[in-house]
Amino acid sequence: MPTVAANLANNLQLAAERRPDNIAIKLDDLTLTYSALNGFSMKVAGFLRAKEISAGERVALITPNVPHVPALYYGILRLGGIVVPMNPLLKAREILYHLKDSGASIVLAWETFAEEAGKAAEELGIEVVVVDSGQFMQRVSEATPITEITEQDDDDTAVVLYTSGTTGQPKGASLTHLNMRRNAEVSVNLMRITEDDVVFGGLPLFHVFGQTCAMNATIVAQSTLTLLPKFDPVKALEIVVRDGVSVFLGVPTMYVAILRTPSRESTDVSKWRVAVSGGSALPVEVLREFGAVFPSVTMIEGYGLSETSPVVCFNQLDVGQKAGSIGTPVEGVELRVVDPDGNDVPQGEVGEIAVRGHAVMKGYWNRPEATAAAIPDGWFRTGDLARIDQDGFFFIVDRTKDMILRGGYNVYPREIEEVLYTHPAIAEAAVVGRSDDLHGEEIVAVIALKAEAAADDDEARARLCEEIREFAKERVAAYKYPREVRIVDELPKGPTGKILKREISAG
Repeated sequence: MPTVAANLANNLQLAAERRPDNIAIKLDDLTLTYSALNGFSMKVAGFLRAKEISAGERVALITPNVPHVPALYYGILRLGGIVVPMNPLLKAREILYHLKDSGASIVLAWETFAEEAGKAAEELGIEVVVVDSGQFMQRVSEATPITEITEQDDDDTAVVLYTSGTTGQPKGASLTHLNMRRNAEVSVNLMRITEDDVVFGGLPLFHVFGQTCAMNATIVAQSTLTLLPKFDPVKALEIVVRDGVSVFLGVPTMYVAILRTPSRESTDVSKWRVAVSGGSALPVEVLREFGAVFPSVTMIEGYGLSETSPVVCFNQLDVGQKAGSIGTPVEGVELRVVDPDGNDVPQGEVGEIAVRGHAVMKGYWNRPEATAAAIPDGWFRTGDLARIDQDGFFFIVDRTKDMILRGGYNVYPREIEEVLYTHPAIAEAAVVGRSDDLHGEEIVAVIALKAEAAADDDEARARLCEEIREFAKERVAAYKYPREVRIVDELPKGPTGKILKREISAG
């Protein structure tokens, strides 16, 4: 039977009742208390009801990391609507696809991104509401607040979150109120967030990592989220000091950028106790260097996907950690490593991660065939290759689609990347395969250099490429080392800072 408690919006209501004056959201000098944030969300719900939006309708949300986001998000949920978050950098063609696929009834778009949203919405005949600090706030303030929370079932969809679309068109993962609520609770427990903590909000809130582990977890813990709209390592460290950040969430490239920032040496990290890494594999060398630079901060790596809300496996503080591992399954979630037929592979051998439990999505939005293919037997197939050690710790080997087949041998790019990260000149590395007539595929390393290792001319770059090739050759089997090394200014990255291998041309 539907209950108010099932609705994710209930978490904000409870926080406002218990800690009304605690700061919920911060952006530089702007702050919102829990009482103000909850009141704002009630007004948003009233504003949408006046627009004749009702329970079950999809509301597209196109915003950067601004304090409006949680108010809009929880206001939509309070009304019983379904949030469809989108990357604000999407162009009209891409937005149009998301709107059509989700069947969105209305678009809430931040003022600087409203033009592209407007082009897409006009083609579908739906309204775009421009979100800003002026006219929009005036209109919302005049709305009749909705004080009640719409009753929902645990299995009702709360968010339709579109996957990155690495193969074909993006698919919308239908994440339920139970998915999002339990994953936020799990995140709080993993990071041991309390009402006195300050959480760094530099991950995009439209992405599942930032949405669940930063925003929703902060609301559950009734703590403070301090926002950074666009990641910059210098600004991030300033926020750590200024706001007394105790819990920092990021992807590996964020931590690499921080480690390359001179101001790291003078940063007061006395209140910073945990750094969480996710989104992509954390190179062991980055973990080692971070520990050396910030010995008082505990870095823990976890694993998850959009389809799993996201957290399913973590290096848990009360279980123990292993470098290079994604840890052990979180409470209420089961993980297996299986072969293509769904059978468990022997301990220590490589197979695909399969997941079952409260974190797994309801399915792909309006795609029953894709859902059946992804969850053929109640276990969600992740597409990630891993092995389990004798202690039950999981180690990601690579993405199924990233594996390189050279001369009949499987080569896992992450293994080679781990070696490359130990070279003193390399800041970032990605290993990809290119077609080869002789071996089927050949291995290519694409790297970005540390500032102090810049090669200024073609001859110097060629020497360094040869040095790196030999460096790898000495450390891995003959069939694994990259025959070609390319130096680029910067590796392509997605909205969270994850390196996008699909945008790297191997030639």
